[in-house]
Amino acid sequence: MNLSPTNHAKNSRQAKITTGLAVLFAACFISAHAMAMAVPAAGSFAYDLYDIGVNQILLGPIGFVAGVACMVFAAILAIRQMILPAAGVVLGGAFLLKADAVVQTVGAMIM
Repeated sequence: MNLSPTNHAKNSRQAKITTGLAVLFAACFISAHAMAMAVPAAGSFAYDLYDIGVNQILLGPIGFVAGVACMVFAAILAIRQMILPAAGVVLGGAFLLKADAVVQTVGAMIM
């Protein structure tokens, strides 16, 4: 077995990366509690901000036009053979068109 300094350095670096990823992976599963964000009820603290931001802008005509514009832009990018940016724009447009479902299902991990 040849343990030259370069092989030893590579093995040491690989061991550090593997250990770091294992610690990060384990830390993702060790949380005190998880709590999902809920849509505020009418009359509660942040309902006015939610109403303006989500109901009137994202779910209103501004959000619909922005979602359709994203889909058109993604089609133009796909025609120009720019597939990866087109996929990102399609995801963004889909989030704009289904903003109410996205906002209701997004959860927050609180440690």
